[in-house]
Amino acid sequence: MLSRRLFTRTQIALARSAARTGSARAPLATSNLAARRALHATPAARADTTARTTTSSLTHADTAASAETRATIDRFQRYTLGTYVRPPLVLTHGEGCWVFDSDGRKFLDFTAGIAVNALGHADPEVARILHHQAQRMVHMSNLYHNEWAGELAEALVESTIAAEQARSTAPAAVGEGASASTATFHPSKVFFANSGTEANEGALKFAKKYGNLQREAHPDRYPQGKHEVLAFSRGFHGRSMGALSATAAPAYQTPFQPLVPGFTHTPYNNVAAAEAAIHEGTCAVIVEPIQGEGGVHMATPEFLQALRRRCDAVGALLIYDEIQCGLGRTGQLWGFQHYPADCRPDLVTMAKPLANGIPIGAVLLTDETAAKINPGDHGTTFGGNPLACRVGLHVLQRIRQPEFLAQVRATGAHLKAQAEGQLQQAFPDLVTGVRGVGMMVGIQLSCNPAPLVDLARERGLLIITAGGNTVRLVPSLTLTADEADQGIRILADSLRAFQAQQTP
Repeated sequence: MLSRRLFTRTQIALARSAARTGSARAPLATSNLAARRALHATPAARADTTARTTTSSLTHADTAASAETRATIDRFQRYTLGTYVRPPLVLTHGEGCWVFDSDGRKFLDFTAGIAVNALGHADPEVARILHHQAQRMVHMSNLYHNEWAGELAEALVESTIAAEQARSTAPAAVGEGASASTATFHPSKVFFANSGTEANEGALKFAKKYGNLQREAHPDRYPQGKHEVLAFSRGFHGRSMGALSATAAPAYQTPFQPLVPGFTHTPYNNVAAAEAAIHEGTCAVIVEPIQGEGGVHMATPEFLQALRRRCDAVGALLIYDEIQCGLGRTGQLWGFQHYPADCRPDLVTMAKPLANGIPIGAVLLTDETAAKINPGDHGTTFGGNPLACRVGLHVLQRIRQPEFLAQVRATGAHLKAQAEGQLQQAFPDLVTGVRGVGMMVGIQLSCNPAPLVDLARERGLLIITAGGNTVRLVPSLTLTADEADQGIRILADSLRAFQAQQTP
């Protein structure tokens, strides 16, 4: 009710302002009835409206934010820790790949909550399940079984095994280096957490215990201990102390030194450096098969094969951080399934899309690793709660369907092709490359893309940056080809404005 009242008051204020000033935004707020109709229009109707709207002007200018919106933001900032820099808008609701603010403006969302809202905003089935489960049980802790955590764990294990069996004889989709090996990933257990960072923390703890037990069993082989972890440049694994120690980014790490000892970093995709860094004292290697925050970079098959080979040689665990690239984002259930079978992991961490925005994280473990973990070794109060797990089960059941994944691959390929044809070819001095797979596309710029994010938002498109001057497109997996085209058109217009800013 609060957001609806805020919206209504804002529409009245905008209408009065438009009437006084003759603003070009007057048609948006001429009446509350018109505003409500715009809010509740079908996605198709809103898409058609956007398609007819020119992108040559600032349709969503920051300066047009209403006085009430600015007052609301000022009030919020008095009480909220300033760890984020946010634009002057207050988002109130969404539908599909669209979001709306308190001034009644609609935005095409190519961020999906940073690759979280796999099924889009306000999915009706997710809303129905949330409503029903909230009336039954939200939380009861891991002191007891609940009816949904086990169901989701089973579905994650069995879905992964089925996906691995289906692709075990298929050719690799990324580069060369396919192998005759059929030793696919075969998980058996799941640990539930609250977030991606916590999933990575859990995986690192499991690996530390695995290494310590190996040292106890073979003290002569590991006289200096077996507790070191190798991670890679441009990687991002979270902001808690263990996950941060694995994240090779001085901007994130420097203010919080000293970090957890025992972490080493080498360049991503550098086989020789990785092979040299993995030794008898290494307990784990953690890597994103397809990096997100680092700039949408894909591992080469040779790199992942070398990691697997060296981990086997020294008795270390290979952890795949699939928090961003997993669960359908790339058009396969898991990102590593674009690679040969002999790139298989020992643990896989996940989070972002699993419950479509309800906080949840998880770790998939093989029998060998799970057997080393005893009651009391790790725990969580909120992880595995029935609300998140029931939603997660529903989301997984939809994402894992072959036709859903095929749609992700097809629309993702179209989005990437449009970015190459409409952006890279049209702005060769600004756009130096397009990379990615599925609904995970990185647009490489020759300079800092931060101004482009603002220019796109002020034209009705939400995008985010990543490392190395990259714009990251991670829309909901339900994105249509028409919506992809609309987003690319807005990006093209934004790039024209960006290019004009660069000209002396």
